[in-house]
Amino acid sequence: MHRLQAESRARLNETGPRTLDVRVGSTTDALTPVSAAERSLAATPGHWLGLAAVVLAALTADQLTKRIVSAHLALGGETHVLGPFSIHHVQNSGIAFGLFASATPVVTALTAFAVGWMLLFFARSGSRHAVLPVALGLLIGGSLSNLVDRVRLNHVTDFLDLRYWPAFNLADSFIVVGVAILFAALVLGDRAPRRPRQQQKV
Repeated sequence: MHRLQAESRARLNETGPRTLDVRVGSTTDALTPVSAAERSLAATPGHWLGLAAVVLAALTADQLTKRIVSAHLALGGETHVLGPFSIHHVQNSGIAFGLFASATPVVTALTAFAVGWMLLFFARSGSRHAVLPVALGLLIGGSLSNLVDRVRLNHVTDFLDLRYWPAFNLADSFIVVGVAILFAALVLGDRAPRRPRQQQKV
C-alpha cells in the first residue's frame, strides 16, 4: 500500500517535458486519421482554366453556326441533309427545344440565375470530379450563348431539325450533354467503393 502511494507521489512530482504521441498519417491532434479528415473540394486555378476553355469553345461554336445559318439561309428556309435531319432556320424565344416560347423575360432571368448558381457550385466543388469542368463548361457555355441572343435579339436561332422533334441549336445540345455528363459523374462517383487508407506507424 505504501509502495503504491510512493509511486503515485513520484509521478505527480515529475517535472520533465511531456511528449505528444503524434502518428504519421493522422491530423495534428494525433487522434483523427487522415482518411477521416476533410479535404477542400473547392476549384483550383487549373479547374477554372479548364472550365473557361470549355465555356469559350461552346459559346464560340454555337454563335458561329448561328451566324452562318442566318447569313446563308432565309428565315423559314430548309435544307435537307440526310434522312429526317435537315437544316431549318427558325427563331425561338423560349428555352431549349422551343419550350416556354411566350415567357422570354422569365426565361432570361432563370437562365441568368442558373448560370450564377453553376459558377457558385463549381467554386465550392470544382475538384470533386475530374469531368466537372467539362460538364459545367458545356452547361454554362450553352446557357450563356442562348442568353446573349435573348438579351441582344429577344430570340435564339434554331436550325437543327429532326422532323419529329422541335428544332434546336448547338447550345441546346451542349446543355443536354453537359447535364448527362454531370449526372453520370455525380451518381457513379458516389457509388464507387472507396478503399480505406491504412494508417502508417512510425
